[in-house]
Amino acid sequence: MVPVTVVELEEGNIVTQIRRQEEAGYNAVQVGKPLEIASLFKEGDLVDVAGKSIGKGFQGRLRGGRTIKRWNFARGPMSHGSKSKRAQGSIGAGTTPGRVFKGMKMPGHMGAERVKIRKLEVIKVDLELGAILIKGGVPGKPGNILEICPAKIVGVNV
Repeated sequence: MVPVTVVELEEGNIVTQIRRQEEAGYNAVQVGKPLEIASLFKEGDLVDVAGKSIGKGFQGRLRGGRTIKRWNFARGPMSHGSKSKRAQGSIGAGTTPGRVFKGMKMPGHMGAERVKIRKLEVIKVDLELGAILIKGGVPGKPGNILEICPAKIVGVNV
């Protein structure tokens, strides 16, 4: 048995590009030609799947321990009277340089960002259901829109 994700493909026109008033000065939708599922994928193909990851909200507070969740920081000691079990700890380097460098990993919003999973294998193409079965997990929650394209990087150690 292999764990798979069932991805439903809707046939019809495919939107390839969206232009907005703020960015391009006009509103438009570029529509691609209708594609058939059978012509897109076949069993054994490797694909890259991109989508929006599940949002986790604000993971923060300096003493709340959310930097442990967001950035995989280490915990403090849990026993012997410790007061910093899940605290972030020091963020500076000391007298020299006497400041905190830009880009320090801090509490903040986690998730809800574009994620691409590479080299997933197509296990089966079901034309009756209009779906494909992809080995492993894909980003996002059920119902999210995914971008599926042939794998760009194919190799053993990639």
